[in-house]
Amino acid sequence: MSFTSVMTPVSQRATVAQILGLATAVPNNSIAQSDAALVAQQLKLSQRWNDALPALYRKSGVLRRGSVLLDTNDVPLSDRQSFYLPADETNPFGPTTAERMNIFAQHAGPLLKIACSQAIHNSKILASRITHLVSVSCTGFFAPGVDIALIESLGLDSNIQRTHVGFMGCHGALNAIRVSKSIVDADPSAVVLLGAIELCSLHQQYTDDAQQLVANALFADGAAALVIGAGTHEATDPSKDIQNGILEQSVADGLAWNIASTFSKWIPNTTNLMSWTIGNHGFRMSLDPLVPSFIESNLESELAAWLATHDMRVSDIDAWAIHPGGPRIIQATGNALNLPAPLLQPSKDVLANHGNMSSPTVLFILERLEKESPRALNCVLLAFGPGLCIEAVLLRRFSE
Repeated sequence: MSFTSVMTPVSQRATVAQILGLATAVPNNSIAQSDAALVAQQLKLSQRWNDALPALYRKSGVLRRGSVLLDTNDVPLSDRQSFYLPADETNPFGPTTAERMNIFAQHAGPLLKIACSQAIHNSKILASRITHLVSVSCTGFFAPGVDIALIESLGLDSNIQRTHVGFMGCHGALNAIRVSKSIVDADPSAVVLLGAIELCSLHQQYTDDAQQLVANALFADGAAALVIGAGTHEATDPSKDIQNGILEQSVADGLAWNIASTFSKWIPNTTNLMSWTIGNHGFRMSLDPLVPSFIESNLESELAAWLATHDMRVSDIDAWAIHPGGPRIIQATGNALNLPAPLLQPSKDVLANHGNMSSPTVLFILERLEKESPRALNCVLLAFGPGLCIEAVLLRRFSE
């Protein structure tokens, strides 16, 4: 998806960080949710709840998910992956964390490169002009990491300034947008490449813990990237772009999103409701069933107060990218903010088609909104993470 700068005076454009390019990427292979449930049974992920796994997976809101671990569809279901082996006395908990991190190191960089390369292309800015790189992940670590891999594979300047947002969970990309906005606000000549990569499928848990099994049913792999700048950078060939009308697009064709504001709130007395911890056999998610009720109780007042500082109300937001932590999270958000069903549908659709990919997921929703709601002028990106924390970004664009 390409975002073109609004034709406003340079003095105004130089002070507003804008999304200049957006792209997403998923693994080559995916699996239907019904088949994923059968694989979970074959692996004996849970002894106690084994018979209930198909129903649990069916209620997840997910229809299909991608994973770097999957082989093609041209083989029997039992042969579609070889990383996870059925639980037995010698292998009761699956691969070790070290084994999972080795797979992350192999696959994270190449998948993120696809998203970043396309985002740069969509921005119409040369890779050599990118001054800052902000990477995001909470599902794997190695050093030198994906940032160095991107510098090499994309031909970025070796003097590029790097920042990594690590282990912040599903709202990590929103934290990275805040960092990117700060960079551009401080230096209007800066161009930031933001890349989020998560390989959640590396953290399947062999367990009878119900919360872990819910996570097994939801999470998937994906990557997303943004190019963020002050909106004053010319395209690589301005005269040709103007001739082709690229700098004169209508709202329906997509004007640039201005990053107007960011919001962060830790809800007190909720630290035990959601966590993401490193174990000997992968990373473990805990998600208390009370999380949706806390969202319903706290979200509206917090977002309303934040939007009021911009002379806006919740009802003024005509597009929402709500991180789909699960069907109940989406519905709790809708209930709290009194949002009509159509505003929730993009989040539900991304969950159904891709699963919960953690930090990149809200950018998948934003990409979908660009296609389905091209006339939207005010958008909020919203996600929840360990803490319990609320993170949000206000995007605005103007037809004048």
